Amino acid sequence: MKIIIAGAYAIGTHLAKLLSRNDQDTILIDEDEERLASISSDYDLMTLHASPTSIDALKEAGISGADLFIAVTPDESTNLISCVMARQLGAKRTVAKVDKYEYLNEKGISFFEKMGITSIINPEDLSAHEIANGLRMSWVRQRWDVLDGALVMLGIKMRQTSEILGQPLKDLCKPETPYHVVAIKRGDETIIPRGDDVLQLYDLVYFMTTRNYIPYIRKIVGKEHYADVKNVMIMGGGATAVRTTELIPEYMNCKLIESNEARCAELNDLVDTDKVMIINGDGRDIPLLTEEGIKSTQAFVALTANAETNILACLTAKRLGVRKTVAMVENLDYVNMAESLDIGTIVNKKALAASNIYQIMLDADVNNIRFLMSANADVAEFTAQKGSKVTQKKVFELNLPQGATIGGLVHNGEGQLVSGGTQIQAGDTVVVFSHGISMAKIEKFFQ
Repeated sequence: MKIIIAGAYAIGTHLAKLLSRNDQDTILIDEDEERLASISSDYDLMTLHASPTSIDALKEAGISGADLFIAVTPDESTNLISCVMARQLGAKRTVAKVDKYEYLNEKGISFFEKMGITSIINPEDLSAHEIANGLRMSWVRQRWDVLDGALVMLGIKMRQTSEILGQPLKDLCKPETPYHVVAIKRGDETIIPRGDDVLQLYDLVYFMTTRNYIPYIRKIVGKEHYADVKNVMIMGGGATAVRTTELIPEYMNCKLIESNEARCAELNDLVDTDKVMIINGDGRDIPLLTEEGIKSTQAFVALTANAETNILACLTAKRLGVRKTVAMVENLDYVNMAESLDIGTIVNKKALAASNIYQIMLDADVNNIRFLMSANADVAEFTAQKGSKVTQKKVFELNLPQGATIGGLVHNGEGQLVSGGTQIQAGDTVVVFSHGISMAKIEKFFQ
């Protein structure tokens, strides 16, 4: 597959990293020679120093033979124009990053498709959905729903209260057990577990289960005493914060803290003030937090543009007794540090956007794919095609690549966990967890 990326910025470089694992024919276009030089030395791809809205540059990049053109520069107009041009010059599919999430409605998507833009993405909208979904469960680091919750993946930090520590998984995850452990993040190591592996204190464990067994998972990991989220504080009044306030459940009370007075005035027009209280102040100010009820707050979300500020604010909130903290960390260099400090949920817009584009790139019927930054792994939903390899043999006979495991499937709308003797059928939606190998290798089993 030939892929051309316009924009050697955060999303473009992260996407280049994902694609380099798949040996794709990738060209990165940017107007800044220094950015290109630093990227080409790290990843296996070609670079072109040019404007993505130059017809000559697009032709030089081989746009007429491109399977996918991706425009992820910081400028929305550049992204839209370059995608239109790329499509007219022969690119099969185009993806544009946009700033306005209202473009994502049916009318907006249809309008851009008529212009030749196959897909549009908005990183702030993706992040807001991730945050709002996570706030529904205070005791979970990450939650991922398959087909409206027919299957659910939960990422949970192991604490002393868990009753499943120190026991081999072969004793815990039997065929009749209503969950599977599909991955373990232990320190800097990601483990696709086997029967002899045991769960240890402070492991980040990824469970696959069905929706009706979520309370059971909560019990065995010892998190029943975690209060459900009713009161939320958000620090930072940017686009992601505004979108998050629109997506959080109606039963949650929200306070949004913004340090810039002029921005606070704007926020009064941007958010539903019947649902959200706007506060002008510093979200790291302990007296302010105390005055605004931090001790009766179950979740604190730090969404400023500064990773250090977000990390510090979450640490402050934790010290004041908040169980659930979420930090926006755009600099990947800070992600491991934030995790080592036990911040809670880490959200990175470029990783979410790159995962969304990566899904578009795959040829098989991939309904959803997510790069799990904390575990340095991918999780994806594949639909098994008629006659595909996964429908020909039972799971234990498939000889999946090492580092891949099937967590569960949805058959006729019903979620099921998968064992070695499971027979996957055409039309089933199958959840695959992958570490250290590309999803492109796995998709061949489903075609």
